[in-house]
Amino acid sequence: MEKMAAAVGRKVPPARGLAPNDDLPLEYWQAILNDAGADHGRSGPSAPRRPQRLSQIPQHVLRVDCRRCGKTLEIQRADAVRLYGPDAVWQDVGQRLLDSTCTVRTGRHEEDGCWPSFE
Repeated sequence: MEKMAAAVGRKVPPARGLAPNDDLPLEYWQAILNDAGADHGRSGPSAPRRPQRLSQIPQHVLRVDCRRCGKTLEIQRADAVRLYGPDAVWQDVGQRLLDSTCTVRTGRHEEDGCWPSFE
């Protein structure tokens, strides 16, 4: 008991950290794989979006915003289906709507156009 009590008061040298070229421990990789967002079924702002057809969207009003100029466009789903067809992909339709009303023109193809953000 006296040895243990004496050891508590002493400073224990800190554990050596990882060098930049060291391999990460297996526990680290297992924690990443066990993370709920590690599978492809995740949802949220960083989740990749699958193309959604107009006929699959439950909302009646579709909205697309431009992250570049701040413009917001809305269209009723019934009108979008009438104009573009039920099998049209919403991301393509939204991009077309923004492009047809875009006011940000620089003359360079790479810089022209709006940057869509779908809701």
